[in-house]
Order: sequence, then C-alpha cells, then structure tokens
Amino acid sequence: METARDIIHLAELPPDENVPGEDHQLPELSGIFVERPESVTATKGNNVTFVAKVDSSSLTRKPTMKWVKGKWLDLASKSGKHVQFKEVYDRNTKIYTYEMSIIKVVDGDAGGYRCEVTSKDKCDTCTFEVSVQAVQEEQQDNILESFKRSGDAGDDAGDLDFSGLLKKRERKKKVVEEVDVDVWDILKAAKPCDYEKIAFEYGITDLRGMLKMLKKMKKVEPKTSDAFLKKLEDAYSVDKGKKVHLRVELADPNAPIKWLKNGQEIKPSAKYVFESVGNKRTLTINKFNLSDDAAYECVVGEEKCFTEVFVKEPPITITKQLEDVQSVVGEKVEFEVEVSEEGASVKWMKDGVELNKETAGSKYRFKKDGTRHILIINEATKEDIGMYHALTNGGESKAELQVEDKELEILQSIADLTVKAAEQAMFKCEVSDEKVTGKWFKDGVEVQPGNRIKMTHIGRTHKLLIDDVTPSDAGDYSFVPDGYAISLSAKLNFLEIKIEYVPREDPPKIHLDTSSIGNANTITVVAGNKLGLDVAITGEPAPTVCWMKGNKVVSEAEGRVRVESTKTSSSLVIEEAVKDDEGSYTIIVTNSAGEDKVELMVKIVDVPNPPENVICTSVGEDSGTITWDPPAFDGGVPIKGYLMERKKVSATRWTKLNFDVHESTTYEAKRMIEGVLYEMRVFSVNGIGVSQPSATSKPFMPIAPTSEPTRLMVDDVTDTTCALKWHPPDKIGAGGMDGYIIEYCKEGSDQWVQVNKEPMEMTQYRVKDLPVGEKMLFRVVAVNIAGRSPPATLSQAVTIREIVENPKIRVPRHLRTKLIKLVGEKVNLVIPFQGKPRPVVTWSKDGVLLEDNTVGTRTSQVDTILFIRSVERAHSGKYTLSVQIENMSASADVHIQVVEKPGPPVAVHVAEVWGFNAALEWKPPKDDGNCEIIGYTIQKADMKTKDWFTVLEHNRRPSCTVSDLVMGNEYLFRVFSENICGLSVVPGISKNTAIINKEGMSRNRPPFKEKDVNHSPKFTAPLVDRCVVAGYAAAISCSVRGYPKPKIIWMKNNMIIGEDPKFLMQNNQGVLTLNIRRPSTFDGGKYSCRAINDLGEDEVECKLEVRVAQEKVVEAKK
Repeated sequence: METARDIIHLAELPPDENVPGEDHQLPELSGIFVERPESVTATKGNNVTFVAKVDSSSLTRKPTMKWVKGKWLDLASKSGKHVQFKEVYDRNTKIYTYEMSIIKVVDGDAGGYRCEVTSKDKCDTCTFEVSVQAVQEEQQDNILESFKRSGDAGDDAGDLDFSGLLKKRERKKKVVEEVDVDVWDILKAAKPCDYEKIAFEYGITDLRGMLKMLKKMKKVEPKTSDAFLKKLEDAYSVDKGKKVHLRVELADPNAPIKWLKNGQEIKPSAKYVFESVGNKRTLTINKFNLSDDAAYECVVGEEKCFTEVFVKEPPITITKQLEDVQSVVGEKVEFEVEVSEEGASVKWMKDGVELNKETAGSKYRFKKDGTRHILIINEATKEDIGMYHALTNGGESKAELQVEDKELEILQSIADLTVKAAEQAMFKCEVSDEKVTGKWFKDGVEVQPGNRIKMTHIGRTHKLLIDDVTPSDAGDYSFVPDGYAISLSAKLNFLEIKIEYVPREDPPKIHLDTSSIGNANTITVVAGNKLGLDVAITGEPAPTVCWMKGNKVVSEAEGRVRVESTKTSSSLVIEEAVKDDEGSYTIIVTNSAGEDKVELMVKIVDVPNPPENVICTSVGEDSGTITWDPPAFDGGVPIKGYLMERKKVSATRWTKLNFDVHESTTYEAKRMIEGVLYEMRVFSVNGIGVSQPSATSKPFMPIAPTSEPTRLMVDDVTDTTCALKWHPPDKIGAGGMDGYIIEYCKEGSDQWVQVNKEPMEMTQYRVKDLPVGEKMLFRVVAVNIAGRSPPATLSQAVTIREIVENPKIRVPRHLRTKLIKLVGEKVNLVIPFQGKPRPVVTWSKDGVLLEDNTVGTRTSQVDTILFIRSVERAHSGKYTLSVQIENMSASADVHIQVVEKPGPPVAVHVAEVWGFNAALEWKPPKDDGNCEIIGYTIQKADMKTKDWFTVLEHNRRPSCTVSDLVMGNEYLFRVFSENICGLSVVPGISKNTAIINKEGMSRNRPPFKEKDVNHSPKFTAPLVDRCVVAGYAAAISCSVRGYPKPKIIWMKNNMIIGEDPKFLMQNNQGVLTLNIRRPSTFDGGKYSCRAINDLGEDEVECKLEVRVAQEKVVEAKK
C-alpha cells in the first residue's frame, strides 16, 4: 500500500490538477460554493454525511447539483437506503444546502468523489475522498455472529452480510504476502475497465493523474491492437451545427461493433448514422450541438478505443447596433443590442470598465429576451454620462449617453390678485411634474401654514389660500419649486374701502391700479393662459359699465371673452387667450353725475414659430454645417436663440447638440460618423418658451475629400499633346469618387487651366493643343461630393516636343512560323510596332504592294491589323510589313499557307491476284490540297454485300497488298488520299475487281422457306414478391416474348399506372423493369404487368412490401 502511494506522488501531475482530499489545492472556478464537502475517514458500519452550500443570489436560475463517484458513476441512480440526498433552501440568505448521506459505510464506498453545481452559464466543482477503516473490536468466539443481516427491520430482514469473515481472511493474506508490488506493471497489463478497481485496491486517489501518467508510459511502449488496424483520433473538434465523422478500421471486416457515448450505447437514428464499407466503420453525428460534446468509444469484442469530441461555437455577431441616448436626471435609460444567436453572452462596459451584477449593484439591470440584450439604468444621474460598449466574441457596438438636468415646464403661472378685506386670496400655479414640491415666499420670507393660511399640492397644481385678508397680507408672493432655479412671482394688492360721506350725486370714477404693469395701461398675457382684469368703480348712483374692443361691445354673457360686474367693480375675463384677443380695450362707466373712460392695451405673447429652410451647406469628415432662416413669427417676444437636434436616418431617437441657446443661424455639428446619413432639426427659443421643431433637413452624410491621386507620370509627348497616367488615391472614403480634373500651367506661372469641364473616371488622359516647345506643369485632382482632393503634381516641367524613336516591329510568337489556315477560315493578324513620330505602315505580298480587295488592313498609332474574312488558297504567300519613319525603316515577314482536303488518287487498279491476296496500285492525286500527302486509306467491299471495310490506314506508298481475302468472293477496292486536313472527300475506285477462285468446291443450296414467327405474348420470367426499405429506390423486373411487339401495361392494385413521375417504366429487348423512386409505406401493394398484341395477352403479378428503416435493422440483427 505505501509503495503504491509513493509511486503516485512521484508522478508529474499537470499544474491544474489537484489531489482529492487536500482542500487548500481546490480550484475556485466561479465562487458559487459557500461551503464544500470535506474528505473523511469513516468507520465501517457507521453513517457519514457530506454538506455543500451554494449561494444563488447571483444566479439567474436554480442551480443543479450532481454527485459523482469515480469518473462517471452518477450517484443519483443509486439513491435508496444506502445513499440518500437532501436539499434545503433558505429564502433569507438565498443559500441552497445539499446533503449526501451514506448509510452504514462498507468497504466498497471508499474512493474519490466529486460534486458539480451548474446554473446556466456558471459552474463550480470540488472533489473529496472517503476512506473506510475497520472497527477495532475483539475476536468473536462464535463464527455465527459474523453472519449478520443488513437493514433495520429486525433479525430476519435484509441480506446476509459476510463482510466480517472476509475482513478476517483479508488480514491473514496481508500478513502472509508482504511483497512490494509495481502498480504500473499491473495497470499496463490490465484492461481499461479494470483501472478504477486497481486504483481503489492500491489506494490511488488521483485517477486523472494516474491515467495521464499511464498514457505517457504507453506512448513509450506502443501496444498493437488485435481488433483495430486504425483507432479513433485522440480528439475531434467540430463547429456547432456541422457534422463529424468518427472512423475506425477493423482487422476482421465481419466483427460486430458498438458505439458508446459517455458509457451509454448509441442507437442508429437520423442524428447518429452508422456506415460500414469493407473493414471501415464510420459514426456520423449530424447537427452537432453542446449536448454532443462528450467522450465516445468504439467497442469490438473486449477491445475499445476512446476519443473526445469538442464543439466550437461560431462567433456571435451584433445584428442591431446600439443607439445614442439623451435623457434627463432621474429617468430610466435603456441600451438595446441584438445578437445573432439566442443565449449568447454579451459583455457590457462603461468607459472601459466592465459592468456586471457583482459590481453594478442595483444601479444597473441586465435583461435578455431571445437575441435582444438590454442594459437598464434605473435612475440616470450626471455620473452615468459616458460611452457604453456591448461586446461579444465576434463584434462590438458602442453608444453615448448624455444626461442633463431635468427641465421643469410651467403650465400655469400665478397671477396678481386684488382683494378686499375679509375676502379670500388664492394663488394657483401648475407645473409639468406632479412629483415636484416647492415653497411659498412673501417678500422673500417663507410662508408658514396657519389658521388663515393653507398650502395644498394636488397632482401638478400648487395653491396658496389666505382667508380673511388683512392689509398686512399685501405684498409680493412667489413659489419656488424644489431643486429648480425657477421662481413664479405675483402681487397681492389689498383694496381698502373707505366710506366717505359725499354729496348725493358722485361722478363715476375708474380706479385702475397699474403699479404692477410694466408699461402704463398695457397688459401682457401668455397665449393659452387666463386673463382676469379687475377694475374698481365708484360713483353715486351706481354707474353703468361698458367694455369695448375697438368698436365692438364685449358681451356680459358667458363665453371665452366676457365681462363680470358687481356694484363696486367690473372684471374683463379672457379664457385661454389667443392672438386674436390682442388689441385695445376701453372701459366706460356712466351715471347721472358724469362719465369716466380708460383705454387698456392687451398684448398676447406666445412661443415662436419654428425656424424655416433648415439646410446642410457643407460637410466634413466628421462634421456638418447647417443654416436656417429665423421664424416668421417671434411670438411677440425677441428670439433669444436656437436649440439643435440630430439623429441618424435609420434611428428613431433625436440627440440634443446644445444645452445653451445658440444665437447665430449657422451651426457646425461635430462628432459624427463618416459615411452615415444624418438629419437635423432646429427649435426657436424666446422668453416664453421653446417652439415646435422645424421641418427635418434633407439627409446629409459627413464625408471628406479623397487623398491625392498617386504615381502621376508622363506616358507620351508629341509636338502639341502630352499623355498622362496615374493611379487612384490611396484613401477614397465613404463619399466615393466622381472622377478626376486635369489642369496645366506654364512653368513659372500660377494660372492653372482646367482641361476637362466634367470629372472623368479614366486614369489616363492626353492633353491636346499645347504650345510647341513650352515647358508645362501638370496636376491631377480627385473630385467627390465633398470637394476636391489635394493635387498630384509632376515634380518637374515637361517640354512639349516630339521625341524621335526608331521604328520597331514586335511580331507575336505564333506568327514567327508559318501560319496554316483551312479554306474558309478567318485570318486576323494584330502586329504591334513602335516609333515616333507616327510611322508610315505598308503591306506587301510576295514583294508586290498589297492591293487585293479581299484582304483588309487597319493601322493605329501602336499596331496594325491584317484581316481576311474567308481565306482561299490564292491567299497563300509571304506577307511583308514595312514601318518607316523618315529615312529609318523596319520590316517583318509573315508566311500564310491556306490548305484544304486533297483530291482522290488516280488510276486505282488491281495489278495482280494470287491465292488469297491482291496487289493494288495507283497514282498520287492531281490536287494535294496545297500541302503534302501524308498517306492513303484503303477499303475493300464484297460484291455480294457491297459493305466497305477499311483494310489499311496511313499507307505512304502508292501501292499495297491486301491479304486474307475469302475464297470464292469477288472484291472491289477504293483508296482515299490524306493530308493534314484529313481524308479526301471522294475516293479513287479500282477499275477492275479481284476474284478469289474456288477449286473443286460446289454446293446446291435448298430453296429458302420463310418461317412464321408470329405468336401471342408469353412471360418467360415472372414478377417476384419483394420487401424493400422506405426511402431507397426499388425496382421489379420480368421478361416477355411475343411478335408483333406487344404493348406493355403496368398496374398497381388493378389500377393502371399513368405518367406518374414516381415510376419509371423501361423495356430493353423484352426485359421489363418498373423503377420506383424513394418508395414510402403507401407504395406497397399488388403490382401486375400485362402484355397485349393482336394474337393474345398474358399477365404476371407480385406483392411489394415497404418497411421503414428501423424494422430493417431489427430484422438484420435477427
């Protein structure tokens, strides 16, 4: 025992392997375990319990616990009286407690154990060891006491347990056999299925380390296999969704084979396909997924070979990008991204710092919905401003978050009040956010509630109520919302009533308080608000009040604009003021003592109209400049400035570009992405508020000009022209390229002249009409929608003067030898040449200037073409090309030979006949087709049949001997001449024949009697009953004889099979075949074949059974 352990500790273990039982070496995979089970030494017959605790606070699903003994044994399958499991969940701490109990430990429970916890994409594992020691007790005198029963039901329950006797005998063996054992020798000789048993027997706990060391030792001493010629590879790697082929080669082609996955036998199906070809066996796994990532083995008899197959998941790509988000403080923000597969892992980062559930706390929430992944910020703050990234293993997306202070909109402001003593004063305002609280102030001092003063907050409305108003309540009141730099102010005027004793008649008087109005007798009202103008009136007797707008009297009836009058006052009320309510209003009071009149000016102000004509005037690589016209109506208040927003055309959210108003009507937007279409809109701002958005600008794309063209050079120069060529720019960008502009100027001048009015796409150009002898500079500019690129300029000036170059002809390689053409073919010869100035080109044939109308020539600046649409033999000859510049010239010859098939040989005759031989002679043809005769072909024909047979081919001489002729026959001969075009069309036929005479042989033939072959159809081979497999092509056959040729009819279940594409009917010399493509179970039944002609008919039939593939496999095994 000690020797085996010493050997194991000397083995070189990988750095990531741990020995079970040593807790300080246990790996921390993901920190799911709170408490791990520990290794124990149990006393035989006692109970032992292992406890594992798992923290589920960071898990999205309930964890799954698996207890394993050794390498593969799942203890859940052994659950019962001996092994028991328990699970407890604490809702307060969110901790799962898992317990495994072994009841009455026996020797077989010793060994290594492993517990694994998994929850979706997280997992953790730990190992521990159980050692079993014997009970220390005295020797029992009575051997019958060793025969004890297992179980708790009494003396007669359970099975007999002889472990007491076995234990004593084992001790005796240990005392006798104290010999050092080499465990490695035992393992080398043992079968793999016995490794675990040997490890337990010799106390080896690190099974993985033992297998790795044994594998290394086996590599040093390879062992040949009796069953396998080629085993499985050590490991396979396959992409998710693809198929994988596991192949082995067997020594015995007839040996049965089994395939196992994680120790479980695999049955053939659509997922697993078995193939057998000779001694090769193949397991094909279709549509490989994560559940197929396992260990596989092939079993032949007692031998096995193992492999592991790993799945490679394809990279996860981002199908929908993040979008920039603009929000206000306190609002919820969501970033959404879509990926290519469900269940993919997405990593969120902010400004380079990873966001996860452990570090983010309750600030961030992560949500998955199929392929959608959402990052939720519950309440945005200024600290959340930054760049957010979503990363996968195959892509990345980013977006920017902007958070601004929440703006509070005033829906209704408080209005000035004029009240009398003991009346109630009520200040009322309405804001956009019903959650906003605030404080009321009087002359800068906070108002405290009391018996007379009450403050209410209902929804978005805030009210200050003052009962029994006294002169001390007069003053400036204001409401300040909490958290906002906004103050709503109004004035409370106390109207003191003085009683004076006056004469009986008092002229009317209008008491108008204008102290709170900026301009005398002018009242400003925000459109949509309510105007209530209270005017005190005195006079005795009570005066009559009349309100007028212009020349129209304002009615006292109820309506949007109305007059409310009392004995001492009159009020002009305008509900929801509009622009038409603006104007001059007059109040006239009269009584018997006189008249009083006051004119008031009501001015209606509103938010301005939106700006007009928003257009993009220019773009840059990451910017765009827009301009607009001021609004047609400023709302009656001067325009303070403008607010701008932009968005991508494909997006739905608008992003603010400025938080402070922009006073100019031109704005340059930056930080945009080149090549992406954007839209912009503008808001007008005045003292009242913000206008509606303007009409969206036309989409524009930030782009930059291209880089300069490259490798500009001079290609050719003449007396008045210069040819330039260049390469496209290295950087073109998202704006593409419209073309090039060529410019030139004289050396020493800066006046560039544009050559082409419109951009051209070619990368070469010849500038014409240049002054002779001048030195010129040239440059090329690339143009796109963003403008002109930097110019590409020649480094030095070019002198415009023709360069003399000696003429030179470049004859193509295939024209340097004789050109052979068939009569009627086309000839098209292109021969390039060089020379400056442009040379004079002439063609001649056989030394004579070419003037044939059937031969055409065409010459350009760099080459010349000679073409003949249909050549004739007269076109054969030597063609000479001459190129001349002044007194310099060059020439080249091209030989053309036009050929056709030759004529027939002449004077073909049989010169001599002897025995079974005949000698033929002839003369060459008169027309050889303009080329050499390369041979002759000789044919013979029996005068009886007149069928021609070839005797000799490629015979070069004008004579030959034909042998092996048949005695008694007369033969005729013909000869074809042959050249490179082929055999002559017409042969030369011999003038005489060759007769092979018989010697003393004669026969009287009997008269010929014609036989009657007509008979009725009869099947010589019947149809045979068959059983086929569904999905595989099948065929049934029979044969029939009959004359005249019978008509064949195929029937299924006595129904004629028509032109059904599923069936193919064939008749080959009386052998009849019916092919059935991919039959199904519905194609089974009775098939019959009927043959009919004028003399009768015959019929055969058979039964066809179609079975599914599984039934065929079961039948084959039987």
